[in-house]
Amino acid sequence: MLFDFNNLEINNLHPQTDFEKNVIFFLKEWFSDSKTVKVQTSGSTGVPKVIEIEKEKMLNSAKMTCDFLNLKKGNTALICLPIEYISGKMMVVRSISRKLRLIISDPSLKPLENLNESIDFCAMTPLQVENSLEKIHFIKNLIIGGASVSESLKKKISQTLLPSHSPTQIYETYGMSETLSHIALKKIYPSQDEYFSIFDGIEISTDERNCLKISAPQLNSELLQTNDLVEIKNQNQFKFLGRIDNVINSGGAKIFPEQLEALVKKEIPNEVVFLGIKDESLGQKLILVVEGKESELLNHQLSTINYQQKFHKPKEIIFIEKIPRTPNGKVNRLELKSIFEV
Repeated sequence: MLFDFNNLEINNLHPQTDFEKNVIFFLKEWFSDSKTVKVQTSGSTGVPKVIEIEKEKMLNSAKMTCDFLNLKKGNTALICLPIEYISGKMMVVRSISRKLRLIISDPSLKPLENLNESIDFCAMTPLQVENSLEKIHFIKNLIIGGASVSESLKKKISQTLLPSHSPTQIYETYGMSETLSHIALKKIYPSQDEYFSIFDGIEISTDERNCLKISAPQLNSELLQTNDLVEIKNQNQFKFLGRIDNVINSGGAKIFPEQLEALVKKEIPNEVVFLGIKDESLGQKLILVVEGKESELLNHQLSTINYQQKFHKPKEIIFIEKIPRTPNGKVNRLELKSIFEV
């Protein structure tokens, strides 16, 4: 089904799937007299809950994304994210705001399966992209969010798109429910940027822990304090280093596991997690957990990794059949750590 927001009559729409019905239900809520809409939080940073968000602030967010990507009236977008969450709702609001043509595709692991035409804009999760590589050349502007984009997925994207000479531009997002989706994008194809670039109207700083603070009055009246360790390059750019909750202190050295994981994933396709396990002499012993069966090839690839610091090299490498994950697919570090700290 396609909704043309340049000339849309909600009452003339005839939904065929539950997802289409849910999108129409949201449209009716949006065009109602209420100044707010209800949004389900994902629960990745706390207990899932339903919050109310001002429509005006959602329109501000939509304008930021559309301006950054230079989306124009009449462009075609595709929604394939659940409408209950901010990510799905914002795809609809961007389409309303910029008068886009919106293709409705049920959220699934292969949302582009039936796509056979070029589109200007789409937002997907890393897992959706992983299962849609043969079709992403149809998308002019693709944003990936919900979880970080692994080095192995970046490689697969390049290997898929380079031979096709596709004009596709792909970005990784940084944001949360409190910022009404993302406030910054980082290009990962055709070039790879090191820093996220923030939208106009956003100001960033750090606290005494070097964790990111976000001032986005058009999106949220409060100053947002995160637990994300960052390196600020200038007033418009920052690099994500990792969650402060995940920092490992081994023998007095602070280690950012997310950075080491990105390094290892450049060499092997497996999911990997660095953990700090209690140790009498070091405080925390650095170990590397690899998802999958141990093999000579994997061991060889792991032995050739060039760590920047001697203390970055894990004291132990452990292979595990399945790394535990949260309901939205993110690695559950706490549960994984509990396996080794009995």
